[in-house]
Amino acid sequence: MKKTTLAAGLLALFALSASANETLTVGATPVPHAEILEFVKPELAKQGVDLKIKVFNDFIQPNQQLAEKNLDANYYQYRPFLDNYNQTRHTHLLPVVGVHIEPFGAYSSKYKTIKEVPDGATVAIPNDPVNTGRALVMLSNAGLITLKNPQDPQSATKDITANPHHFKIRELEGAMLARAVNQVDLAFIFANYALEAGIDTDKALLVEKGSDLYVEYLVARPDNINDPGIQKLAKALNSDRVRSFILTRYKGKILPGF
Repeated sequence: MKKTTLAAGLLALFALSASANETLTVGATPVPHAEILEFVKPELAKQGVDLKIKVFNDFIQPNQQLAEKNLDANYYQYRPFLDNYNQTRHTHLLPVVGVHIEPFGAYSSKYKTIKEVPDGATVAIPNDPVNTGRALVMLSNAGLITLKNPQDPQSATKDITANPHHFKIRELEGAMLARAVNQVDLAFIFANYALEAGIDTDKALLVEKGSDLYVEYLVARPDNINDPGIQKLAKALNSDRVRSFILTRYKGKILPGF
């Protein structure tokens, strides 16, 4: 009888302990976001948070699934992109903490310097409104095109007022740009996709100047942003351990943003 009671008590205690664990499902792009989440996963487990990482290869689904409550949070975007998504999709997703910065660069498999890129070259840039502007501003800063408002990150191709080199500008989905680098003369590629594709980011022909505007954020919803699990993840992502991990693993190709 005593053994039965003891066993029942232990089972109840185990069940209580298991129920105390919180499952947190976070959407992320593969590199470096999912890798950084994998790094903090063991630490969160010690704090009773079971981190589930769902990997995406596009820029729309992580926000859509978060808004639809299929995810608890996501980690793959910076503020201007998030603000644009909220405005155009009428959502209210919120930044929690900034984690890292990904330098944005222009790459070529055919040319070693930007001066070698010939007139009439095909230039591939991201097709989403925010990142289209980033690429165009970089071309403008390099003196290769002229924009109506040279520093406007919301610039579109219609805002090009002069194209003296007669570049053929193609807009592609961000995830496709690394795969297209061998098919065009110049491709603007995010550092995460460059790293994933094995492209040496030190060989970029143009590199965007660092800006706090492009810190990548952990993002949640108004109804769960203050949940303990979200806050534990936020604290872990802004820890000295993560800062050291980013610096050591990515060797300056990805930078801490906190």
